Amino acid sequence: MQTKNIDVNYKNKKRYKTAKLPIRQPMFFTWLIWMLSFFALLGKKKRIEKIDMEGLKPPYMILSNHMCFLDFELAALATYPHRINNVVNIDGYLHRAWLMEWIGCIATRKFTSDFHLVKSIRTSLARGDVLCMYPEARYSPCGITSYIPDSVGALVKRNGAPVVAIVHHGNYLHAPFWNFRKKRKVPFYTTVKKILTPEQIKDMSIEEINTVLQRELTYDEYAYQKESGILIKEKFRAEGLHKILYRCPHCNTEFKMGSEGADIFCTECGKRWNMKEDGSLQAYEGATEFSHIPDWFNWEREQVEAEIERGEYSYSDEVDVFSQPRCNGFVKLGKGKIRHNAEEGFVLEGEHNGEAYRIQRAPLQINSLHVEYDYFRIRRADCFDISTENDSFYCYPAKENIVTKLAFATEIIYLKKAEEKRHVCASRCESVCPCDSK
Repeated sequence: MQTKNIDVNYKNKKRYKTAKLPIRQPMFFTWLIWMLSFFALLGKKKRIEKIDMEGLKPPYMILSNHMCFLDFELAALATYPHRINNVVNIDGYLHRAWLMEWIGCIATRKFTSDFHLVKSIRTSLARGDVLCMYPEARYSPCGITSYIPDSVGALVKRNGAPVVAIVHHGNYLHAPFWNFRKKRKVPFYTTVKKILTPEQIKDMSIEEINTVLQRELTYDEYAYQKESGILIKEKFRAEGLHKILYRCPHCNTEFKMGSEGADIFCTECGKRWNMKEDGSLQAYEGATEFSHIPDWFNWEREQVEAEIERGEYSYSDEVDVFSQPRCNGFVKLGKGKIRHNAEEGFVLEGEHNGEAYRIQRAPLQINSLHVEYDYFRIRRADCFDISTENDSFYCYPAKENIVTKLAFATEIIYLKKAEEKRHVCASRCESVCPCDSK
């Protein structure tokens, strides 16, 4: 079986160097970002609450949940006048790499082993600035905490700087990832909380640090909406919801869900649910299988996990492929073939400039999947991104409404393979396993 990657035959072989160390953000840009953020949020109802932040000065690390672009603006208001180095995915550099570099951003490609990122983070903290990263590495698809890798705890342990958790509420409800173009009138509430000191980090294990991070970064926007009495009265409030709720709990059919106005429905069996103003669901007829949207979402994940455990999961498709080796635009690679399974991971194959290419990301090389709904930078449709250390491949599948399931499967397969690896290591090592210390 072929396992070697074959790079795309580009006429221009240059790649954007994510290994560049970040510059120190000039204070002029710190002020300008604050001013632009202030005016962008002017007139919107918002509250920023600081907890245990008295006397805290840089350097420190910010770990934030991620819902929409407002996260950056609210973080800028909350931390002014401190300089911030934000970790940003390569697509954020499109046509503006010079600007992103000047404001001190750190470029990375999502869900790759980026050792240069670790060095850039250390550099930012060593010179006395704030490092801000979004450990979920994507907008939350369902308004609940997404997968946070254990490596974040190791990063905190390695640097030993104070850790601040920023948790945004309302941002997702205002512009849910599955329909971010149509905004809703919702107040914003952000908490900025110091959760770990250097002294605590020194005395804690990586596992203990990860437990704290998971606890402090856990959120549920639909529960928050109900508890806060927030009513979303826009008539389009359920449009796009089928992108994350793709499996019917009534007839168990996949990819036949649709949505319009305040309703979500199954085109296979005809059952409909209404999304009420408080964010809950109610069936028009019969039982309401899930009134809480995250419960439906998590049920879908359980179905994918069961499919993988039975050895039945496999995905193959024809995709339109666009790549981003540099920041001056996307390269159209045309049609390609992709497959995903528990043994190979992702395998993307195609042809460009008369030569074949083959990109593989094995299960343990990709712990999550970068998914985009209605991706505006290339083509307004759902897609997913497979990145290597020096390139990114945006794939538009022929199969409809598949990307959420692929994201579930990617995480589940990674966790399953990682657990298998740990068991193998434990059986071979009599004392401390060297694999765990890397």
